[in-house]
Amino acid sequence: MSADHYFTADPQAPARPTEVVFDAAGHTFRLAAAAGVFSATRLDPGTAVLLRKAELPGPDLTGSLLDLGCGYGPITAVLAKCAPRATIYAVDVNQRALELTRANTVGNRVVAALPDDVPAEVEFQQLWSNPPIRIGKDELHELLSRWLPRLAADGEAWLVVAKHLGADSLAEWLRSRAYQVIKHASQQGFRVLRITRASPTGSGGKSRDETASDQPDW
Repeated sequence: MSADHYFTADPQAPARPTEVVFDAAGHTFRLAAAAGVFSATRLDPGTAVLLRKAELPGPDLTGSLLDLGCGYGPITAVLAKCAPRATIYAVDVNQRALELTRANTVGNRVVAALPDDVPAEVEFQQLWSNPPIRIGKDELHELLSRWLPRLAADGEAWLVVAKHLGADSLAEWLRSRAYQVIKHASQQGFRVLRITRASPTGSGGKSRDETASDQPDW
């Protein structure tokens, strides 16, 4: 059996090509996938919730967007369709995933890159991620601590995390790091979190918007 994980840098298992078809933002997407990348046989349920419930960018948005842990590129493909004037950085440690993302987004303003290959001066209007929770809490915190500070001053991050995998504790940790966290939506056991820089008061408490957006199953 292969010891590959979706966060393996260079998967050794045979690629075994697949196709993933899904609808988002009023469009149908048909993307190439393969064994050795995350959720290669269907759109991951968490990603589906994120694309359905988060506020996707509009066509006038410019600047740079980040898909953190892009896999074969479903979030990147949707962002490229919704925001054709923006540049999307699709970041992953998995070389096979990056190759698939490039193939799935030919002709769009997409830069599929390893983390260390993203220019240090680039800041992001938006960060999108179905983060790799299973790498471990410390590693996840390190990952987010690396990329969230690269949000523009008025930027925002959209994360989807399963409740049973620590969505609420992650939200509290982010608040402790001086971010404002709004629980934007909840569906099928997943939380969609909107993260921005903390308000000038730095209170870290619930905002009016967060309170209004809370759902009974939270």
